[in-house]
Amino acid sequence: MLSHSLQYVVFVIAVFALYWAVHRHYWPRMLLLLTASLLVYVSFLQVPLSAFVGGMPVGELVVKLVPLFIFLGGVTVDHLLVKGMGRTERPGVRKTLVVLSIVSNLGLLAGFKYLELLRKTVASLLGPWGVEVRPEPFHLLLPVGLSFFVFQAISYTVDVYRGKASSEHSFVEHLLYMLFFPRVVSGPIVRASELMAHFREVPTLSSDDGNKALFRIAVGLVKKLVIADVLGSGIVDPVFGSPHAYSSAECAVAAVAYTLELYYDFSGYSDIAIGVASLFGFKFPENFARPYLAKNLFEFWNRWHMSLSSWLRDYLYIPLGGNRRSKPRVCFNLMMVMVLGGLWHGADWRFAVWGGVHGVALCAVRCWWWFKGKQQEPGPVRVAFGMLATFTLVVLTRVVFRAPDMAHAGEFYARMLAGIPGLANVGPLMWSMLAIAVLAHAVPMKLYDMTALAFLKLPAPARAVVLVLLGLGIRQLSTLETRPYVYLQF
Repeated sequence: MLSHSLQYVVFVIAVFALYWAVHRHYWPRMLLLLTASLLVYVSFLQVPLSAFVGGMPVGELVVKLVPLFIFLGGVTVDHLLVKGMGRTERPGVRKTLVVLSIVSNLGLLAGFKYLELLRKTVASLLGPWGVEVRPEPFHLLLPVGLSFFVFQAISYTVDVYRGKASSEHSFVEHLLYMLFFPRVVSGPIVRASELMAHFREVPTLSSDDGNKALFRIAVGLVKKLVIADVLGSGIVDPVFGSPHAYSSAECAVAAVAYTLELYYDFSGYSDIAIGVASLFGFKFPENFARPYLAKNLFEFWNRWHMSLSSWLRDYLYIPLGGNRRSKPRVCFNLMMVMVLGGLWHGADWRFAVWGGVHGVALCAVRCWWWFKGKQQEPGPVRVAFGMLATFTLVVLTRVVFRAPDMAHAGEFYARMLAGIPGLANVGPLMWSMLAIAVLAHAVPMKLYDMTALAFLKLPAPARAVVLVLLGLGIRQLSTLETRPYVYLQF
């Protein structure tokens, strides 16, 4: 049940109506949200509702629900550890409990996501020396949303340990915090103080807040269905699938198009998640702030996937020492964060390479600032150069991110740098969509705010007409097939 599908829209409308009918009563609204969240997650496991009433053999149903059982087990362990931290003031005991939580969560991630990568890596390293390593793959499943689940779980237990979150929440609240359906599989990564702390408050929703939420959802749908999907199916998939069949210029355009597709795909998902959460009285953190306008790579990472970037900063970079250590140690910390952040995206060394390149570039920028000093107000020429250099680096490294393996990425780079002219395969629709994507990213935020305000001032029937026309327009411009979100694979 993808959040840009008609099924999801109908589902949200039904849950919305039930929720606000019982919103003054704690247990009915909590159980409703938890049930809705479980249903959304189960839908990603391809389990139809009929399976729970005899439509599927019990054994097959249990196998399909294994990822859910894994999550329930993880939440149960964390909940017991959190309760243990809440019942003692002894620093040693509290530290032991939070370490157990971190180890158990990272153990889940390592076991289900990275064990196969470890097997293949050890086999490739020891094979030439005559050391035989298990040749067969482990064939372990990868639960949908595991990476986001683990990071959110760690943030809660660590925040309890640090005294930034309460340990007094019930198991139902803890479970709902982990599986809350607007963000269950792809984020944003929400801190306990941003969601869990508000579960016991009676929710409110003003007319303006509701209309803003609908506008935000509409923007997200346009980003995903009109811009991201059209770019993805129209040029990114064909060119990355067979780079040898396209010119160097077309490969370069496809690399830029993928960079834009990834942004509009994931920020569209985030807009829908933020808007849907707002409809239920919850405020999610922003996840993007026009990252391709960043003047340097540090600024880019402060604007891109901000919930992940802030997580890596607060729970990895700062504990490693952050900027407080020697200059070599600061560079080491940056490299560690970026390489591990790259691997978080997928169990493939190409993601580590992608993160490592960003780490080297961040170290280079940091060293330049140490040597020359950081300009607080750079001139327009320096700003333009910084934006161009940052965007170019992001585009070039995204080739590794998109390619299925390093060999394919190498083939794509070679084709892109071969100097073969020609743009015959980039049609008017693609040029128009690229222009729309660039302009929509570059326009001042005030324009978005003015558009939202104009939408809010329309009479209710007029707003309904606008939304219907928008839906019809999306249907005409978007691809006929429903494309999953890019970040679902991570």
